[in-house]
Amino acid sequence: MEKIIDESIQGQSLDLEQKKENQRKLFIESYGCQMNFSDSEIVASILAKEGFNTTQNLEDADLVLVNTCSIREKAELTVRKRLEKYNAVKRTNPKMKVGVLGCMAERLKSKFLEEEKIVDLVVGPDAYKDLPNLIEEVDAGRNAVNVVLSKEETYGDIAPVRLQSNGVSAFVSITRGCDNMCTFCVVPFTRGRERSREPQSILKEIDELVAQNFKEITLLGQNVDSYLWYGGGLKKDFVKASDFQKATAVDFAKLLDMTAQRHPKLRIRFSTSNPQDMTLDVIEVMAKHKNICKHIHLPIQSGSDRILKEMNRLHTREEYIKLIDNIKKIIPDCAITQDMIIGFPTETEEDHQDTLSLLEHVKYEHGYMYAYSERPGTLAERKLEDDVPEDVKKRRLAEVIAVQRKHCAYRHESYIGKTYEVLIEKESKKSDQHWSGRTTTNIVAIFPKGEHKIGDFVMVRIDDCTSATLLGEAVGISQNN
Repeated sequence: MEKIIDESIQGQSLDLEQKKENQRKLFIESYGCQMNFSDSEIVASILAKEGFNTTQNLEDADLVLVNTCSIREKAELTVRKRLEKYNAVKRTNPKMKVGVLGCMAERLKSKFLEEEKIVDLVVGPDAYKDLPNLIEEVDAGRNAVNVVLSKEETYGDIAPVRLQSNGVSAFVSITRGCDNMCTFCVVPFTRGRERSREPQSILKEIDELVAQNFKEITLLGQNVDSYLWYGGGLKKDFVKASDFQKATAVDFAKLLDMTAQRHPKLRIRFSTSNPQDMTLDVIEVMAKHKNICKHIHLPIQSGSDRILKEMNRLHTREEYIKLIDNIKKIIPDCAITQDMIIGFPTETEEDHQDTLSLLEHVKYEHGYMYAYSERPGTLAERKLEDDVPEDVKKRRLAEVIAVQRKHCAYRHESYIGKTYEVLIEKESKKSDQHWSGRTTTNIVAIFPKGEHKIGDFVMVRIDDCTSATLLGEAVGISQNN
């Protein structure tokens, strides 16, 4: 998955409804993409059945787990600092055990366990069901590791615990792994081949969320548009499927349509999309249903065809622009956001200007922009020299960010004087007299509380804006309530 939850890697300790019979305490933090946060909910569910209640107090924990991200060097440095903190506490609490989950676990298993000896437990993204056995090993005084990648595991039979939830929005995982071998990305190596989850298990999970009065879900995958269920198996093996399997297969457009029809008052989002896999069918389904949010996160990574080829992105600049134009034609008010890598190996000034010109053409609502960070084990690390000087990367990144900020302001200003439906998610960080929620286009709106409450769909007139948020006044209740 390419989208990171924020420009800076965030950590979150999660708290779970406590079970009186559970005697052990689990402290779990997640870093990186939305999939990691979703995976932590699966882990907490598995361990709740093994006698663990969660705690937000690190010092009280019997087991400390960090769910890790390897997509950039900064993410790994953040996790390493947390591991230093855990081990400092562990020296005063010998019963505490420390484990690493997720992408860094797969990539750095030997280093963590054998060389640095800073953890007791290492578990890869496909091995969470083995946690009870691994914890038995740790309890017996032995280090434990399972980072074996699976061709079948989707955790479709695990009911995730909604951790520290606002009771309004939830993640629903629909695929795992990725078959797109972008040269800069570690995901195919840390999360394995792409496989899709059985659709009825997805719909059942969504039914349960609706029954619990959740108002919004996000369908998650490293590449959601590549979702394809034909009875089980890897996406790449679909060519070998029977005629019946092919005729009854469910792709992402069908899954999206089924979900929207089943729950017409439930807001539906999805992330992340890959331009090479997004089809017009998906866009047309979005246009068909009011409850599918009019926002697509569509990473491009570079505006240069030459760099796209070096990245092994299986689309061109022209194909990407054509897709954007089709989206705007079918859904004129659809918001588009981006990921961009600046300073990829061999990037020239001409390549950089191509990126700036693409930004000017699309005028994205928002973007996640980073200087290239070489990731060990990727094809780019093995085959390409990281030859763009750091000062050049920083200068180019600053120029890209400046253009994106200009476009954020341009897009936000277009909302002023208009009224939009906003789903209230939480209290504003800056004022306990204001609510914070998002429009269908995924822009945060702040407005006075009035008589409204978390979970309400409210019609908000936009009166002003900042570079990050819309400011307005509630003028009525949405019919979606």
